[in-house]
Amino acid sequence: MKVSVHETIEEMYEKVRKDGVTNIADRYESQKIKCQFCTQGLSCQLCSMGPCRIRENAPVGACGIDANAMAMRNMLHRHVMGAAAYTYHAIEAAKTLKATAEGKTPFEIRDKDKLIWFAKQLGIETEGREINEIAKDVADFVLEELNKNDQSKIVEIFAPKRRKDVWKKLGLMPSSPMHEIVVSATSAMTNIDTNYVSLVKKGMKMGIATCMVSQLTLEIIQDILFGTPKPHEAFVDLGIVDPDYVNIAVNGHEPFVGYALIKLAESEEVQKKAREAGAKGLRIIGSIETGQEILQRTKSEVFVGLTGNWITQEFLLATGAIDVFAMDMNCSLPTLPEYQRYGVKLVPVSKLVRLRGIDEGLDYEPEKAEEIARKLIDMAIENFKERKAKIKPYVPKRKQKVLVGFSTESILEALGGKLDPLIEAIKSGDIKGIVALVSCTTLRNGPHDYNTVTIAKELIKRDILVLSMGCGNAAVQVAGLTSLDAIEQAGDGLKKVCKALNIPPVLSYGTCTDTGRLAHLVGAIAEALDVDVPDLPIAATAPEYMEQKATIDAVFAVAYGVTVHVSPIPPITGAKDLVKLLTEDAEKLVGGKVIVEEDPVKAAEKLEHVILEKRKALGI
Repeated sequence: MKVSVHETIEEMYEKVRKDGVTNIADRYESQKIKCQFCTQGLSCQLCSMGPCRIRENAPVGACGIDANAMAMRNMLHRHVMGAAAYTYHAIEAAKTLKATAEGKTPFEIRDKDKLIWFAKQLGIETEGREINEIAKDVADFVLEELNKNDQSKIVEIFAPKRRKDVWKKLGLMPSSPMHEIVVSATSAMTNIDTNYVSLVKKGMKMGIATCMVSQLTLEIIQDILFGTPKPHEAFVDLGIVDPDYVNIAVNGHEPFVGYALIKLAESEEVQKKAREAGAKGLRIIGSIETGQEILQRTKSEVFVGLTGNWITQEFLLATGAIDVFAMDMNCSLPTLPEYQRYGVKLVPVSKLVRLRGIDEGLDYEPEKAEEIARKLIDMAIENFKERKAKIKPYVPKRKQKVLVGFSTESILEALGGKLDPLIEAIKSGDIKGIVALVSCTTLRNGPHDYNTVTIAKELIKRDILVLSMGCGNAAVQVAGLTSLDAIEQAGDGLKKVCKALNIPPVLSYGTCTDTGRLAHLVGAIAEALDVDVPDLPIAATAPEYMEQKATIDAVFAVAYGVTVHVSPIPPITGAKDLVKLLTEDAEKLVGGKVIVEEDPVKAAEKLEHVILEKRKALGI
């Protein structure tokens, strides 16, 4: 059975199996027997009277909770973790902006225009003021918005008016992300909120706060600090790694340490030190979302590209070509210490991350960014000498050229500064609609990245433009769908538009944190057309969702009025009323709903049907 849709991962899987090393594919195979109560959402371990399992002759738990509330409460726990992770990242971004404005980091304010625009949106005075003073006020405003207890000003500012009207009517206008996290986490305790509709509403409020506040602000701040993404060529896949260099891979979701490393690595002092150690030089390698954040914004000789998404990390280390693997928050596998046999040094760079046998790290604080980067570089250069002497590297040759950096601003720039060309292409039918692919990657529903790549190919073949984010973005990048060569795989209408604008049919839009940025773009399109979001010929797909960030993204999208396809099947199928609410009734209330379909071709057909129905209702 194939492990991955990508030939490099297939190649490396054979290597690690031959080496007798634990790996994600074999571990998944050993865990394929699943508890049917868990897969249906009908098990609970919250209190000492459990675990409880709901079934026909025991329709409620020991406390009396029913199937719908149990399944939704389990789901709400996942939502809380996803919201907390995004909010943690947003707090780090705001703290980094403030410290930068105070001259305490190696960073600078790269996009001053965006800072001034954002400050004006927030109602902060900009006229005649120093940039750093404006930046400090913006950072303080965001930090307050992330933590306060009353209604969010940022949601009020950035959400489309029609959406706000719906949310106010349904009691979904949120406070800060932190407040909604506290409310939801407390509500999901034993014997507190056991009404599944109430739990769904709390999840939606938290989703709105997370995406419209945490995600939107953290990406705007990262644009201010590191530059707003603009289209440029880059390279992905394991073949970007050259074992003759000192290689530092940055892994996780936060790009701060990565950017500090790039700045130092660009100096002749560091490159000379690497050459004196016997290397050709020193390079920074991007892994999963930290790499994706950098890839979207950066053209640098020392940053050579992105290796892949979270499932690829063991196979990256097995190349024997990485000297330091710097791990910030999210998605560093517990088994990585076993991969130190390939000569890599594992270093947590977030207080959130620790692994077996690795109890300490160089934990990120904005004021310590340069110090951490210097220590990592020194570690890597010393490690290179030992790795070169002991490890025989094995690096697949393939690398894929991609076009990346399609932010809202760069899309507008490609359209001549206005949305009109995109709207006209949609009205004419050259582009039937737009699907946001916001996905993780998983082995649950097929080989690594198979579902993501297949559904993207099916959508563009149907003249549907795809905007890709998250680990799914790496999937389509490595598969070549974000390159100009992929235009030939598009339907005739989309192909014509792509050739005219010189863009791929799948636009690389960033990471899962870009959901908030995308929501802002969708809101702008809706307001330009003078319609509500649910009226637009758009949809979203998470064809390989994996973890808690994905679930909070999905519940936000439904609240935002978007039809969302998810796969694998979520663990709620034992709760019939809850399933009906999410797949049918929600559409009547908020405009969005969930479609569940594990076959990617059938999923593409269903998404096309949704888009065609939206077009029909609009009269186009």
